Amino acid sequence: MELTREKVIEALGTIIEPDLKKDIVTANLVEKIEIEGNTLRLKIYTINPALHARKRMQEAVDFNIKRVFGKELKIEVEIQGVPAEAKAAHRKILPDVKHIIAIASGKGGVGKSTVTANLAGGLAKAGFKVGIVDADIYGPSIPIMFDVVGEKPTMTDVNGTPKINPVENYGIKLLSIGFFTEQDNAVVWRGPMAAKAMTQMFTDSHWGELDYLLIDLPPGTGDIHLSLVQTVPLDGAVIVSTPQEVALADARKGVNMFQMEGMKVPVVGIIENMAWFTPAELPDNRYYIFGRDGAKNLAAGMDVPFLGHIPLIQSVREAGDVGRPAVFQDNSLTSKAFDELVEIFVEEVEALKSKKEANAHK
Repeated sequence: MELTREKVIEALGTIIEPDLKKDIVTANLVEKIEIEGNTLRLKIYTINPALHARKRMQEAVDFNIKRVFGKELKIEVEIQGVPAEAKAAHRKILPDVKHIIAIASGKGGVGKSTVTANLAGGLAKAGFKVGIVDADIYGPSIPIMFDVVGEKPTMTDVNGTPKINPVENYGIKLLSIGFFTEQDNAVVWRGPMAAKAMTQMFTDSHWGELDYLLIDLPPGTGDIHLSLVQTVPLDGAVIVSTPQEVALADARKGVNMFQMEGMKVPVVGIIENMAWFTPAELPDNRYYIFGRDGAKNLAAGMDVPFLGHIPLIQSVREAGDVGRPAVFQDNSLTSKAFDELVEIFVEEVEALKSKKEANAHK
């Protein structure tokens, strides 16, 4: 067959971009087509910037082009990840969600899920439409914290496609792997299985219109985090830490993970949880049992915003255990701390949005 630009486009139109579920021509991912004698030069973008994804795309291009024009054709293909500013235009996952924010920690046991639950509750109190994805595959705790253990998501029809309907409580939409497993059974999955389960909570679910979707990530820096960034267009990440040095070392890794090449997710800020202990009978006393201002100093040292201190108070744990986040306790010390946190969080997210829009217009 004669090698023409039109025929090349036709052949490329049979290649599907897996994240968008559209062919690469329709999705405007074909950047360059140059024909010189028996040589075809192409530049093609892929939504997933990972090496294995780019390699699969290159193999798909090579196979489909040579199937049409023959194996003698010389093909030079350049595959690149979609630039951050262009990626926004390809946002097909969760198009009706204004802000998608990951809540992460380098270390377990720092109260990340508690912070996520109360941050969501504070946002809902402030009048925002909020959802939570509990992506802590191996230790889901959001169902307990929202008193929805045993609940099962329903199915709904969206434009002829069956979708999962999130569970809802306190006006907050919730999806967790805990809804699909037995509470007392361990989830023993390899990384790819866990990543796929997490992905389905975004791609196969009907979230509708939301102002904020918070993603409660597992501790550490692993497969789940990489898959999330490759699947979901994150607007930012929040790092939760306690003040002591062992937690700060891991929090530093968490910040660096989101800033590394291939991720490039802006850090909204750092939250210092368990900043001090205040006993109920001595509400004005503060005991800095884990150290003082460690996360605040880390934020300053890494030039990222500090979002606030959350004290270690018994009522926070009790509220989580009974399934009603402490932020809903009227005029309590804890609710005031979270209300202040919400206010600063919203300001920082909006500041990131303004910065992104300004850069897009340069």
